Amino acid sequence: MGAIQDRDQSVCDRCEETNLTVRERGRFRLMAQLCERCWNILANEMAVADGATAPPRPDPDPDDVTWIEPPACPECGALVRIYPTNYDRWISLAMVELPAKDVPEAFRWRLTRLPDRSPIPTDIVAVRVRGIDPLPGDPVVPAHRMMCVPEWGEP
Repeated sequence: MGAIQDRDQSVCDRCEETNLTVRERGRFRLMAQLCERCWNILANEMAVADGATAPPRPDPDPDDVTWIEPPACPECGALVRIYPTNYDRWISLAMVELPAKDVPEAFRWRLTRLPDRSPIPTDIVAVRVRGIDPLPGDPVVPAHRMMCVPEWGEP
């Protein structure tokens, strides 16, 4: 399914409507040619399935030069890494990498640098490990929800 050009407008791959909001969606790999409404529906469905429901990080003040500490999980108090996904939602990841054999398939993520001409990484996104299973010893970043142990406040 490709986009059809119609007087500077494209056709959405999902709803097949011609709309000015139709464009290529996805952070670095073309996922689809979708309108804003269909993209939000698809991205939200993917986020719920993947557990990518973390709120985005606040934009830092450009004049503030203090060190930015990683946020703590509100459930267990552990530090987490929050990264955008390749479909523009946010995921809380554990602070450590583990071998793939120790992480259930549903919780495996990798951090990927967005393609850029600069040798210095400018943006990193979290990509769910799918399709081809990693080797047992390959490092993956587990989703924090796999490691989260809430403090229940036992009396």
